[in-house]
Amino acid sequence: MLTERIDFPGPHGKISAKLDAPDGTPRAYGIFAHCFTCSKDVLAATRVAQGLAAHGVAVLRFDFAGLGASAGDFADTNFSSNVQDLVTAADFLRAKFAAPKLLIGHSLGGAAVLAAAHRVPEAQAVVTIAAPSDPHYVVDNLLSEHLDTITKLGEARVRLAGRNFNIRRHFVEDAAQHKIHEHIANLGRALLVMHAPQDDTVSMDNASRIFELAQHPKSFISLDGIDHLITGREDGAYVAGIIAAWSARYLA
Repeated sequence: MLTERIDFPGPHGKISAKLDAPDGTPRAYGIFAHCFTCSKDVLAATRVAQGLAAHGVAVLRFDFAGLGASAGDFADTNFSSNVQDLVTAADFLRAKFAAPKLLIGHSLGGAAVLAAAHRVPEAQAVVTIAAPSDPHYVVDNLLSEHLDTITKLGEARVRLAGRNFNIRRHFVEDAAQHKIHEHIANLGRALLVMHAPQDDTVSMDNASRIFELAQHPKSFISLDGIDHLITGREDGAYVAGIIAAWSARYLA
């Protein structure tokens, strides 16, 4: 397996990425969209991407604008910009390697791949891991105590996953305007929903909602005992193995 560092231009400047690829010719290319305020180097992204590479699928994992090594100010970004970054990553793969047939999103990245899939016509399979069924879930559950400050002052300093971030009013307003349920109902691709019953960050109800809205072909895998960030040493390989086996018929 080879891991290549890649930079390409995005709406906010440089997008930093890594391409995990098998030693031989990949049987397909995919994209991994990381969780809210995470990066391409978070354990889930690294282990799942490298696990898929071991199964012959090359995966591009990238930093959303304002995070990791990508350019931009996080405070200037929102869910719409995440979706645009994902589409830009797909455009880059299409131009330099091959169009992605597999889209994988973790947590809010899962909502992003659901919203972006219709703009990546070559994508045959979509996977969500611990994803909210609506981007506004992040506002309701992670930002609720700061909403008054955001409304009055236009932004608030919020501590998330041990780090401080500026969240501005446009992030809250943008999250409310997306109709993800329509994208899910009209996805037009095979869908795999993966979620842990014990997830205390994004509740299991979200997975049920996504699955109910989606048309067939669709599948559901319970990630029993796996935490939201997939931090267990063997968990990433387990998730990658399931995705590889499930997606094989769609990536041929």
